Amino acid sequence: MNASAQIDRARLPNVDDVIGAHAELLGSQLQSISETLFPPTASKALRRFTSGEAAKLIGVSDSTLRKMTLAGDGPLPETASNGRRFYSLSDINEIRAIFAANARGREAIDFVPHRREGEHLQVLAVTNFKGGSGKTTTSAHLAQYLALAGYRVLAIDLDPQASLSALLGVLPELHVGHNETLYAAIRYDEGRRPLRDVIRHTYFDGLDLVPGNLELMEFEHTTPKVLADGSASDAGAIFFARVASAIDEVADDYDVVVIDCPPQLGFLTLAGLCAATSMIVTVHPQMLDVSSMSQFLLMTRDLLGVVRDAGGTLKFDFVRYLLTRYEPQDAPQTKVVALLRNLFDDHVLTSPMVKSAAISDAGLTKQTLYEIGPGNLTRSTYDRAMESLTMVNGEIEDLMKLAWGRT
Repeated sequence: MNASAQIDRARLPNVDDVIGAHAELLGSQLQSISETLFPPTASKALRRFTSGEAAKLIGVSDSTLRKMTLAGDGPLPETASNGRRFYSLSDINEIRAIFAANARGREAIDFVPHRREGEHLQVLAVTNFKGGSGKTTTSAHLAQYLALAGYRVLAIDLDPQASLSALLGVLPELHVGHNETLYAAIRYDEGRRPLRDVIRHTYFDGLDLVPGNLELMEFEHTTPKVLADGSASDAGAIFFARVASAIDEVADDYDVVVIDCPPQLGFLTLAGLCAATSMIVTVHPQMLDVSSMSQFLLMTRDLLGVVRDAGGTLKFDFVRYLLTRYEPQDAPQTKVVALLRNLFDDHVLTSPMVKSAAISDAGLTKQTLYEIGPGNLTRSTYDRAMESLTMVNGEIEDLMKLAWGRT
């Protein structure tokens, strides 16, 4: 190659300028799309449920709800011109409380499943080393499923990318200001705030959120410095205990905490795992993803071993692998699933989360399947996806109950 054909590297733009320009361009476009779907003055709202859906969620018959309405007991449903009755989730929870008050013994738990005395707070960490495994989608649907079932749920977005926050109606670039993420409760300096100060109610009755944004990365930057110079002296200073300590402050207010961990094994993820009582590892059943998971498990073992040697307590009620975006007709995926079940046996959840156009379509408008409802999709597509979701989340709920000693 002659000199005239060579690239004049001195005239090349700086890569940070190129990346910065791309970031601003993409950010501007995403904000424009977001404002079209959800104007800054708008807020997400959960749809109302038909009387049949409400009865199924509560665990009674539709005729029982109709009798309540006629008797003037409980909240009055919204009635359409055709006579169909619709209930909000807060209406459903109010009706649950009425049935629980009139029930005896353990029957009350069937209506209002809040944890009882002696039942510890369930902290479920959803994690994976690799992005794209369905971790955030799993976290959002699990948190909403549990809220629909009547539990008091706190979702914590531990991922600086904050996709869970966006799914739950909080846009990290618009709605989350300085010191308004979990970092506010786990930071090492005088800016630390009680976790209660950064918890937000969501449009889902019974589901609260600790939002995330890029500020969470500060924990990854400040922790090595604190470990190196020993500048933190308070009881909660050890990095792996800070998330657990923050959650303890609000433990009495919730039955379940769902933590959406970042897709890397840093200080945030380790602190989240050390706060957890159970771990759910999402796995896309392809060999590249399984190979990546193998490295994730080895690194997790080594790092958690260091945490244990430093005095950390690691006792999980259960560890389960959840197969996500599974295509039953894909022969290679089926072989990978068989391999995982052969290796890990009961540690693989019986129910996989099948790949579904319904969930993808809902995600285009930053919604979940529980929000979008059956009227916006082909009924068969919606039913298949909902059946898969219900089986997966129901299995996780059963594991929680087992940890509590419930039958």
